[in-house]
Amino acid sequence: MILHLSEEIGSRLQEERKRFGMTQGEIAEAIGVVKRTQANYEAGTSDAPASYLSKLAVQFGFDVPYILTGVRTNLSESALNEIEDSLIKQYRIIPEDDQKAIRRFLRAMVDDVVKSSR
Repeated sequence: MILHLSEEIGSRLQEERKRFGMTQGEIAEAIGVVKRTQANYEAGTSDAPASYLSKLAVQFGFDVPYILTGVRTNLSESALNEIEDSLIKQYRIIPEDDQKAIRRFLRAMVDDVVKSSR
């Protein structure tokens, strides 16, 4: 069976969603589309707009170039240890304001380390 480009993209979108352990409903709610729209994107019956794909990348870290081309661009799972992988997954599901607070905290910690090493 030959898949058309929209179906290939939909299949990889579904694969990426499952890789992150999310349901169609969870993705739809987080991104602001209805579940049926999410299902249509994954089935390849509707093309996902760039704004939707951008939200997937920013909110969850989905590998959008992979979804579009089939070529992975993110770090391989083996590049992270178990703790790092867990932290990243937790970070991706917390609200954006909390993510910003964590980034500020990490910057402050790095600044302290740099200052103390001088």
